[in-house]
Amino acid sequence: MQHRIVVLGAGYTGATAAGRIARQLHRQDVTVTLVNPEPDFVERVRLHQVAAGQDLKPRPLREMFAGTGVELKLGEVTAVDVDRKTVKVTAPHGPGQEELQYDTLVYALGSGWSDGGVPGAAEHAHEVSSRPGALRLRDRLAALDAGRPVVVAGGGLTGLEAATEIAEARPDLAVALAVRGALGDWLSDKGRAHLRTVVGRLGITVHEHTAVTAVDAGGVHTAGGQSIPAEVTVWTTGFAVHPIARATTLQLEGGRIVVDTTMRSLSHPDVYAVGDAALAIGPGGKPLRMSCASGVPMAWQAADAVAARLAGVKVPRTPIRYFQQCISLGRAEGLIQFVTADDRAVERAMTGRLAALYKELICKGAAWGVAHPTVGMLPRRRRVAGQQVPGRARAEAAA
Repeated sequence: MQHRIVVLGAGYTGATAAGRIARQLHRQDVTVTLVNPEPDFVERVRLHQVAAGQDLKPRPLREMFAGTGVELKLGEVTAVDVDRKTVKVTAPHGPGQEELQYDTLVYALGSGWSDGGVPGAAEHAHEVSSRPGALRLRDRLAALDAGRPVVVAGGGLTGLEAATEIAEARPDLAVALAVRGALGDWLSDKGRAHLRTVVGRLGITVHEHTAVTAVDAGGVHTAGGQSIPAEVTVWTTGFAVHPIARATTLQLEGGRIVVDTTMRSLSHPDVYAVGDAALAIGPGGKPLRMSCASGVPMAWQAADAVAARLAGVKVPRTPIRYFQQCISLGRAEGLIQFVTADDRAVERAMTGRLAALYKELICKGAAWGVAHPTVGMLPRRRRVAGQQVPGRARAEAAA
């Protein structure tokens, strides 16, 4: 009987894990089913570009996984029962619901935007953490007349990229950025100086040490009693993990699945979690942050662990550490802040056009890596331990 592997979510981590597992195990021994609500791979790290009016290259998942052994199932995950080992999936265009059974589950449902409990944010603010959200923001910005105010709340990587992308694409708008602390306060001196230069050149008004406490149709209100007018508010203050895991008996912390160094659930050994959905400990004993930089190596580790355990061989270890934070500041400018293994900024930074090109290569490489998850690995498919090998398949396995 084939071992049933179900992967939930086809973002960077889920898609990478599915492809990497399928390419390591013999197709007669396993089935790999990838569940996702959309037929295309979404480059989440580029959604600020979509919001600013740019068109991205379509990446159909069926084309990406053609010939790999990964079966794509379109649908929304509505429930996971880790005790019965089942997943409920609702079809995207109809009332039908299907129950999938699994032997091994890879949970990669990721995260979405969080309003942080701020009154009015959910009703009046836009988000760029999903393609539908980025497209809604795109339409809203396109409808704005020249001179109208736009406020981006949040000074992290997403907020910086959204504000600079919008300001570059629409220099006729009055773009403002509201940040809790000082602008780029986690960056090196060189990084902060470059960020301030670019933000100033783009005409972005920065409100530092400004906590947004409410949002309405006319703008945002701050803890200091200030009102900042905005016809469009973009909310980038943080992420919230997908809620499905909370309804399970999985061991969680802050809504994230607690995993060991191989991305295996501490409470349910037949479940692996990767990306934003997983709470994994990285260098310095610190939890890995929600990011593509964390998620992709987590997916490599989980996939290799699943394949190795099924094949009955030693589980390889993928070192997970940070090297840099890549920030696009529009299409012509960028900032590459180099960091320690545990994600603390060092003084070294790359800036300007070269940094923009570097970030573009990183984005292209991340998308390419999803379709080529085993580059650099030996081209072989292992048999699942205990499976019978027919004569023809035996010859294939030995080849």
